[in-house]
Amino acid sequence: MEATTKGNGTTKSGIPAKVPAVAQPLAKEPAEIASNIRYHAQYSPHFSPFEFEPEQAYYAAAQSVRDRLVQQWNETYLHYHKVDPKQTYYLSMEFLQGRALTNAIGNLDIQGAYADALNKLGHELEEIVEQEKDAALGNGGLGRLASCFLDSMATLNLPAWGYGLRYRYGLFKQRITKAGQEEVAEDWLEKFSPWEIVRHDVVFPVRFFGHVEVLPTGARKWMGGEVLKALAYDVPIPGYKTKNTISLRLWEAKAGAEDFDLFQFNDGQYESAAQLHSRAQQICAVLYPGDATENGKLLRLKQQFFLCSASLQERKVGTGPCQWSEFPSKVAVQLNDTHPTLAIPELLRLLMDEEGLGWDEAWDVTTRTIAYTNHTVLPEALEKWSQAVMKKLLPRHMEIIEEIDKRFMAMVQSTRPDLESKISSMRILDQNLQKPVVRMANLCVVSGHTVNGVAQLHSDILKAELFADYVSIWPTKFQNKTNGITPRRWLRFCSPELSQIITKWLKTDQWVTNLDLLADLRNFADNADLHAEWESAKMANKQRLADYIFRVTGVKIDPNSLFDIQVKRIHEYKRQLLNILGVVYRYKKLKEMSPEERKSTTSRTIMIGGKAFATYTNAKRIVKLVNDVGAVVNTDPEVNNYLKVVFVPNYNVSVAEMLIPGSELSQHISTAGMEASGTSNMKFALNGCLIIGTLDGANVEIREEIGEENFFLFGATADEVPRLRKERENGLFKPDPRFEEAKQYIRSGAFGSYDYNPLLDSLEGDSGYGRGDYFLVGYDFPSYIDSQEKVDEAYKDRKRWIKMSILSTAGSGKFSSDRTISQYAREIWNIDECRVP
Repeated sequence: MEATTKGNGTTKSGIPAKVPAVAQPLAKEPAEIASNIRYHAQYSPHFSPFEFEPEQAYYAAAQSVRDRLVQQWNETYLHYHKVDPKQTYYLSMEFLQGRALTNAIGNLDIQGAYADALNKLGHELEEIVEQEKDAALGNGGLGRLASCFLDSMATLNLPAWGYGLRYRYGLFKQRITKAGQEEVAEDWLEKFSPWEIVRHDVVFPVRFFGHVEVLPTGARKWMGGEVLKALAYDVPIPGYKTKNTISLRLWEAKAGAEDFDLFQFNDGQYESAAQLHSRAQQICAVLYPGDATENGKLLRLKQQFFLCSASLQERKVGTGPCQWSEFPSKVAVQLNDTHPTLAIPELLRLLMDEEGLGWDEAWDVTTRTIAYTNHTVLPEALEKWSQAVMKKLLPRHMEIIEEIDKRFMAMVQSTRPDLESKISSMRILDQNLQKPVVRMANLCVVSGHTVNGVAQLHSDILKAELFADYVSIWPTKFQNKTNGITPRRWLRFCSPELSQIITKWLKTDQWVTNLDLLADLRNFADNADLHAEWESAKMANKQRLADYIFRVTGVKIDPNSLFDIQVKRIHEYKRQLLNILGVVYRYKKLKEMSPEERKSTTSRTIMIGGKAFATYTNAKRIVKLVNDVGAVVNTDPEVNNYLKVVFVPNYNVSVAEMLIPGSELSQHISTAGMEASGTSNMKFALNGCLIIGTLDGANVEIREEIGEENFFLFGATADEVPRLRKERENGLFKPDPRFEEAKQYIRSGAFGSYDYNPLLDSLEGDSGYGRGDYFLVGYDFPSYIDSQEKVDEAYKDRKRWIKMSILSTAGSGKFSSDRTISQYAREIWNIDECRVP
């Protein structure tokens, strides 16, 4: 219906009447864009026609941006169709995308035009952007890395796709209450996502359970069980200032009308009538469902297989009739960690059972197609699946895995008799009688053509320890690909003030796609004018962050204090506990000072954020402790001008885009040798934030690039850790009195009556489950406190601090995901640029 005009020149829907509703999908001028937004508000409505509040304006604006993306998308895939290049398919259980509107208009280089267009419609861009909910498709660094990679693939004009699952509720939304962390379901799809396009023509059957039949020809066929449908939803990923727009394809599980039993329903058996529909919904309901029960394990394995099967069936169909030996020259599949490992037996099954290839040819195609990225040395993250569960859910795949295992053992026995004693740990099937499992990492290493770690230190540990025996068989299979981050989202768009200053001093904005150019900032590191501009940009970001913290937590923080931030998944190895113990010690010392002494200290605001996995008890205790310490410190009138402690709730990409530009010190303090890479450390360094950290993951390379004098280092090194754990077990550890003092202060009840003994007990004793301080918090505590004192001193010298901040940004060029992806393309995938003309 056409909106009527009110006397004040706006329509009943609140849209200025002088803006006509005209479809202009490729509009560039603000007036035309405003018309296109108005067109969507009127003719693609999702709300009643009389509203044009910020929420409605967001959906209409997003759809108008999507028009442009769809056009570029279609051109990109038409171009790929013509050129027929080799393409990469990046399989990941997580994609942590963040908001799409700012990113899309930024990459399309139309921020200004959209801001003006929305003004004409009576809205501010900043307010409209805030209406978008983060897509709940990931949890931590694994998913954020995948999203940075997609941005780089599109920007570098590489023919590539992301493949994931369309989770309805993601991991969870975190609420902080008196009891600590509470988990509630994410509501990002409660209304709809304006960015996705459902592809009703892209549907594949995915089977579970059933049995294997041997056909008269001797071929094997997987039959029976339950069959669901995988339906594709595509999300466009635009490159920066390029026409290329690629796809993140997300699979949704569906059952068909034929799976609904009308007879049962009419008989009043409502649940059993729609049983398959309900089972389909479970697959994409939640990211990482709890797997303590048999049902939980089955559901996780179902999710992993669902992703792999749908993605590979599509690639097989998409490749069309060909000599199968040429398949690897058209298709590269990258497994992002062990979650998509089932791609290996599934590709073998498709080639043998559906295409009629023999084992040798199918194995040759598979091993030349698939590559594996390892993201961790933590034993709990190197997946192992019960053989019984695997056999029950995927009987044909279990047969194939058994065959790979058998052939691998035979190969080792015949070519490397010296490894005979190692076979039981190297093989894919762990035949432990109590708990026989399939070792997914081993399956990836044996079957992939390339295995890579994600930072130099991590890759070295993989080669020297975790996969050392395989390295002796296949020395050229192992590579390093140090992670990176997209400079678009993590500097250009999230810190416009700092970006403008960088562009002004470098006299070019080319750094946005060539991050190495930042090195030229070193020429101005002592320049007083740059110092003044740099400090004012940092202050603008700190002020914005202070406003946000007040809005979400009610805590007032002082932008003149040192903003000290640790945000990441809550995990004992990431050592948020070391951070909060340091805070407790600092608070106790401040309490003991005279008012005069306090005045000479460096004021700090310490912010910690991140989600603890729902069943990870100790991680949840750490969240509770941070909140309890904050509640006491922030209301203590003697101290709260010098120290504030804030737990930032529901940490996600959008929160990170506020926290990272506003931070001045950032903590990356994992036990050395435990963090594969880290990418938030790169984001902080890029934004001129200084790091206090251990020699772990990418910290090692960041410190090399920005200069040792610009990094606050402490703690044991990775090669010392095994010896220190051994000494601890033998009762040789002598705790520093400051460490004992901090623990005692918590035990004294200074932060409330909650029983923190189980958490503190994990730091005590000489060994044993949940004891013995496996992560060396006690050992590293004294050097951590000493290093923090150096931070306090450095911060007092403003000139020195700002110079360090500038040099941190200047040294961050290596950590662009454009560099990482170029290396993958060249050294693993063997794909080339395919730019849309």
